[in-house]
Amino acid sequence: MRVIIVETAADVARVAAERIAQAVRERRAAGAAAVLGVATGSSPLGTYAELARMVQAGQLDMSGVGAFALDEYVGIAKDHPESYHAVIHRTVTEPLSLNPALVRVPDGLAADLDLACRAYERAIVDAGGVDLQLLGIGANGHIGFNEPTSSLASRTRPKTLAPQTRDDNARFFDSPDEVPVHCVTQGIGTILDAKHLLLVATGAAKAEAVAAMIEGPLSSMCPASALQLHPRAAVVIDREAAQQLTLTEYYEHIERHPLSGARGA
Repeated sequence: MRVIIVETAADVARVAAERIAQAVRERRAAGAAAVLGVATGSSPLGTYAELARMVQAGQLDMSGVGAFALDEYVGIAKDHPESYHAVIHRTVTEPLSLNPALVRVPDGLAADLDLACRAYERAIVDAGGVDLQLLGIGANGHIGFNEPTSSLASRTRPKTLAPQTRDDNARFFDSPDEVPVHCVTQGIGTILDAKHLLLVATGAAKAEAVAAMIEGPLSSMCPASALQLHPRAAVVIDREAAQQLTLTEYYEHIERHPLSGARGA
């Protein structure tokens, strides 16, 4: 796992956006459009804003780029402002000038959720897989809505949200009681299928989870620790989110002395 420590949240957004832009350009140079995995929550918003700036400045061509969202609430209307259909459209599809037909979000309103989840898995495979998956991390170590004790081999499925996750997301709703109890989420196994993983985190509130993910044991109690299994995973964090790491000097030493031509993380 490559650990990139920068000073501020703005630096996290800039570095992450540059890595996503590089992935898009490399795929286009190979004669294809990239497929991105996109996350919701507060952590990726700065990255999306920086990508939008690059698109608007003519520095990045996102035409033909597809996207798959990580998750969606169950039982919330797609036009609800806090449904992830609406959030992805507002923060990703429109600012990045993506074709809405190429942006997929799990169906939390399906009559048969298991069937809809299997269809979502097939859609990812049919698109050629995800080239780069952008991730945030919850304070309890979740990625997507894979809460602690989620199987590290899990696929897209319905889940029950942890009380802490509902509390953390209550700020987006008028009342904590409005936060859905259930969700549909890509599984950890699904996430690990992406060719590259890129996780962003900022602020002291994420420091404990970040340390558990990077330096703790591989454990379902910290779902994000599954990134340790991926050959091309990178984590971009600010100084506050890095404050509980013990090997900070080593991670910074690696960034000052990169291996020429190395493709691993």
